[in-house]
Formats: sequence, C-alpha cells, structure tokens
Amino acid sequence: YGEDRRTEILPDEGELNIEDLLADTPWVITLSQSGYIKRVPMETYREQRRGGKGVQGMNTKDEDYVEKVFTASTHDVMLFFTTSGRVYWKKAYEIPESGRAARGKALVNFLEIGTDESIADLLCIREFSDEHFLVMATKNGIVKKTCLGAFRNIRAGGIIAIAVDENDVLIGVQLTNGRNELVLSTRNGMSIRFEESQLRDQGRATRGVRGITLGKQDDRVVNLTIVNHEGSFLAVTENGYGKRTRFDEYRFQKRGGKGVIAIQTSVRNGMVVGAYAVQDTDAVMLITEGGQTVRMPVADLRIISRNTQGVRLITLAKGDKLVSATIIAAEEEASGEDIVDPETPSGE
Repeated sequence: YGEDRRTEILPDEGELNIEDLLADTPWVITLSQSGYIKRVPMETYREQRRGGKGVQGMNTKDEDYVEKVFTASTHDVMLFFTTSGRVYWKKAYEIPESGRAARGKALVNFLEIGTDESIADLLCIREFSDEHFLVMATKNGIVKKTCLGAFRNIRAGGIIAIAVDENDVLIGVQLTNGRNELVLSTRNGMSIRFEESQLRDQGRATRGVRGITLGKQDDRVVNLTIVNHEGSFLAVTENGYGKRTRFDEYRFQKRGGKGVIAIQTSVRNGMVVGAYAVQDTDAVMLITEGGQTVRMPVADLRIISRNTQGVRLITLAKGDKLVSATIIAAEEEASGEDIVDPETPSGE
C-alpha cells in the first residue's frame, strides 16, 4: 500500500512492541508433576456444581499427574520459584498455548533450571515496586520476607530467592504490601495466623526465620496464605473434601507457634493438600492425580465452624486423589455443556 499506508500503522515513536499486538486476556497455566507446562484459555473450563466429576484437563503418562494450576494475564511477568530457592522469569505469552487435553511443553526446554529442581510456585507481576514484598515459606516452616524490587534483574540462569536448608524445600510465595496478615497451613490440618510485621525485610540469599512449629514427624507446611477480611478460609483434602471457615475463628499468634486445627484429618478426609483465602465471587479449580479437573463456584460451599471435617467437593475415581487446587475468578454463568477440544476426537 506504499509508505504513506505504512506510516498510518506504525507510530513515530519507533517499532511496535510484540506486546502491543497481544490482547491482555486471562489464561489457565497448568504444570504437571514431571514438568510439562501449557497455557489454556480461561473459558475452556466450565463451572460445575459441588460434587461433580469434572472434565479431562491434561493427558499425562501413567507415572505423571497434574500438580499445579495457576491463572495469569497475557502481559504478566511470570516468576518461577523452584524448590531449591531459585527464581526464574518469563512473560505469560511466552508459555506455550495448547489444547485442553494436550500435555504441553517440557519445562526443561522452556527454563534453564537444574535437573534437581522443580517448580514450587508461580507469581504474576506487573511492576517490581519497592513498596511490595515477597514472603516465602518452606515445608519445614521457615518463612522469609524480601523487597520485590530486589528481583528486578533476573538472569536467564535464575537468581537465589531464599537460602534453603539441605533437608528442606520452598513450597510457596506470596506478594504482600508489608502490612498483611499471613496463615501457614500444614498437611496434618494445623494453621497459624500472624502479622507480617513480625517478619523483617531480608536480602535475597538469606535463610529466613521460624514461621510455625510442626507437630507430628510426618507433618509439613502445604500453603502460605494472605488473610482476606472480606472472604473466608477454604481448606481442601486429598480425598476430595473441603470446608470454608471465617478468618475470625483463627486467633492471632506469635510467629513460630504450633497453630490451631483448620480441618480434621481422618480416614474419610485424608491429609490437607491446600488452604486458600476465598470470596463468594471466586471459583475453585480442583486437579486430581489422574488429571481430572473440576471448576466450581465457592458460593456453593456454606461457611462452617473451624474444627469440623467439611463436605465433598469432587467425586474421585477409585484410587484417585486430589493433588492441587487454585482459586480463580468465577464466571457470571456456568456453561451447561463441556467445551470440545479441537485436538481431541469426538467421543474421547
């Protein structure tokens, strides 16, 4: 169309950035236990009522299963925190897009991570502000707070986010404002609530301090959560049960205490796999070891008292277990039909 036509399309300031051509839309990012990652449009997963069987979320090998599910927008910076305490970053649009039932791309071909590392948590960051902090937690109950601005310049080979003990691993990271209240939850159903002000700002390559004292020998921290006073606390167990409780039922304690019972662990419930701050307008996406996925409105769960067993969230197949859950924005109306993946033949 000639030079005049080209001038109308390209601004005088210089070349267009690739991000200017990408709509800022929501995505579901799925990571399997053996390290396969993919990006799927949010509308792929329809909402279901409590107790549903879900839809197939990812095809996996017999020895693999879907471990983590996250939500992000196209232009977000994705921070990948590994179990060894290192952090890597990519733009959300750089994560490979795949169909609902596809396996995705091997993480070792996507990030320059070590063979002994696996992803502990992901965060979506828009701006690396000095007014915000990253609070990290390990399975042995160690917590650490570091200014977000310390993570502005991340090399391709990653940088140290927290110094992790030899017998410990990083399990979760939260973005905070320096004045938040935090909850640590353990596999045996205990939770401790304390103020973030009890943590001092530390440099990146430091160990942290005691956040919770673990009780039984097989206990470990499974989640780090920020208290939402307008919401409630949802605990989920491996046998597909869960419950919502008001945060007011968790009294403040000093950092390093043993905590209180968040949900009863039993033969029916199994151990806790996660605990999250939720609101009625949220939805929860549940992932099982066999790769089944169910998305349901949080409003379907009534709020009950703290020291109880909860209700069924998902109907599991024989031998299957719940391994992961994530909180996402609920659709205004749940679709009544499954979405057909164009990569999946009809009837599968």
